[in-house]
Amino acid sequence: MSRSEQALEQFRSGLNCSQAVLGEYAEHYGVDHEPALRIACGFGGGMGRMGCTCGAVTGAIAVIGLHACGPDPRDPIAKARVYNLVQAFVERFEAKHQTTSCRELLGCDISTPEGFEEAQRLRLLETQCPKYVEDAVEILEE
Repeated sequence: MSRSEQALEQFRSGLNCSQAVLGEYAEHYGVDHEPALRIACGFGGGMGRMGCTCGAVTGAIAVIGLHACGPDPRDPIAKARVYNLVQAFVERFEAKHQTTSCRELLGCDISTPEGFEEAQRLRLLETQCPKYVEDAVEILEE
């Protein structure tokens, strides 16, 4: 099973988008799975269900940090490397979806009770979010 398929499986098991992406890579980078899921928990729904940056994107950014930061998180060269990779990731995600905004990706504002009810009624979290999780992982893999 591919990483994107495994991340989708994790998402469908009840994890949020950010948890599914980071959770797929955590152990590969020496981070225990359960603490990684706790770290990523608040990033779902566009950061705390505020509809901001898509959780699949924030999960992927965390993976990029694990992958490219190196042993000294204060190293300016390592930070520059991570920033460049994040920018490249975001460019590729936006090329596919025109935005990284959860609100725009879903077409409704899940930060409001009405918007969240609409997303649930339309099953957007089940029909739209899996594609964003899959694409985030596929971009990471490339």
